Amino acid sequence: MHIYKVKNMNELHDPIMISALEHYSYCPRQCALIHLERVWDENIYTMRGRDVHENVDAESSRMVESVKYERALPIWSRRLNLTGKADMVEFYDKVPYPVEYKSGRHRAGHHEVLQLLAQAVCLEEMLDVKVEKGAIYWHGSRERKEIVFSDSMRVHLEEVVAAVHQMIAGHTVPPPVNDKRCKDCSLKESCLPHVVGEKGRSIKAVRELFVVEGGR
Repeated sequence: MHIYKVKNMNELHDPIMISALEHYSYCPRQCALIHLERVWDENIYTMRGRDVHENVDAESSRMVESVKYERALPIWSRRLNLTGKADMVEFYDKVPYPVEYKSGRHRAGHHEVLQLLAQAVCLEEMLDVKVEKGAIYWHGSRERKEIVFSDSMRVHLEEVVAAVHQMIAGHTVPPPVNDKRCKDCSLKESCLPHVVGEKGRSIKAVRELFVVEGGR
C-alpha cells in the first residue's frame, strides 16, 4: 500500500467519523459517497445493522462486579482528527476494552478490525493509557472474538486515516470497483458500478483505438 504522509491532520478539515475508516477499507468509493456526497440507501444488511445497534446506541453506564460497562461512549482523537462513538467499552481496572457490534456472522475480514483499532487509539489518547486489545461481537452467529493490536495494524490504520483525510480534503470520489463487493452494497443503485465501470472501459477502448490508428 502507498504510504500517505500528512504532517498535521487537524489542518485538513473537520474530524472524520471513525466509521469512515471501515467504509474506506471496504471500498473507497463507498466511503466518498457516504461521507462526501452524503448518499445513504438502506438494504437488508443496513437494516439489520441498525436493529442490532439499537441496543448499544443509547448512552448508559453500569457496573457488574469489578467491570464498568459504557455504551455509546463518545470518543475522539485530536492527533488523527477522528470522532465517533464506541458501541461498548468495558473497563477492567480502568483499562478500556472496546467492543464493536456487527449484525452479520463471523467472517475473516480486516475492515471491522480497523474500526475497532481506531476506537482503541482514541481511548489511548483520551485516557493516556495503553489499549492493547478489544473484541468484535457478531450478532448473527453470537460470536465474540478478541483482537490483539499489533504494531503493523497500527501503521496500517494511520495509512488509511491519512488516505481518507486526503480524499475528503480533495473532494475526490474514486471510480467504482465493479466487483463482487458491489452485489450486497446498499449504495449499488446510487453508485451504478456496472454503468460507470462500462463507461470507463469504453473510454479506454476508444483511447487505445486512437493510439493504434495514430501509430500506423
